[in-house]
Amino acid sequence: MNEPLVHRHWVALAAPKVAPAVATSTVLILGRIWNANGAEHSVGNAALMVVLAASAATAGAFAAAGRGGGDGVLAGTAFATSGALALAGVAGYSDGLSLPILLWAVATAVAYGLAARYWRTDHRDTIAYERQTTVRREDHAHIERVEAIRGRVQVEVAREGSAYAEALAAALTARATLPGYDPAAVTRAGLPELPVIDIAKEH
Repeated sequence: MNEPLVHRHWVALAAPKVAPAVATSTVLILGRIWNANGAEHSVGNAALMVVLAASAATAGAFAAAGRGGGDGVLAGTAFATSGALALAGVAGYSDGLSLPILLWAVATAVAYGLAARYWRTDHRDTIAYERQTTVRREDHAHIERVEAIRGRVQVEVAREGSAYAEALAAALTARATLPGYDPAAVTRAGLPELPVIDIAKEH
């Protein structure tokens, strides 16, 4: 069984590795743009971001504690949104870059920590799938080899049977042409009677 080989572009392979840094950097840049447009030391804007971040964190907590074990994807999305809003709020409210950059570094490290856990799980799943594919391919190859051997044996048996039948027919024909051949004498001797071949019909 031949399975298609998929070659992924290097951009597709590198994108998941840089996605956490790109996401946190984007939030930081947007927060500083917001800061330059009047959010610096704005209590109302800061309060809005606090409320939004707290609401997202609360939604994530409810999603994680839901019935049936919770929805991990929804909870992770809510907590990521909460962190992004908190980072954007600090970046927009602060007048310097020290605190926003510190929070950006922490958020990036946490994002990579969470992503690494997902990457390990995905890597284990990929290895398990490759092992199952290899075992399945070996099983199919073994079955094909057994069937090929069985087919060759059947052909050889049929060929040998055909050769034996031809040799027997030639022997019977040659015996019937011998001078003084008497089929009755063979029967009287206790040997199995062989069919008499009519030479006239053959020719």
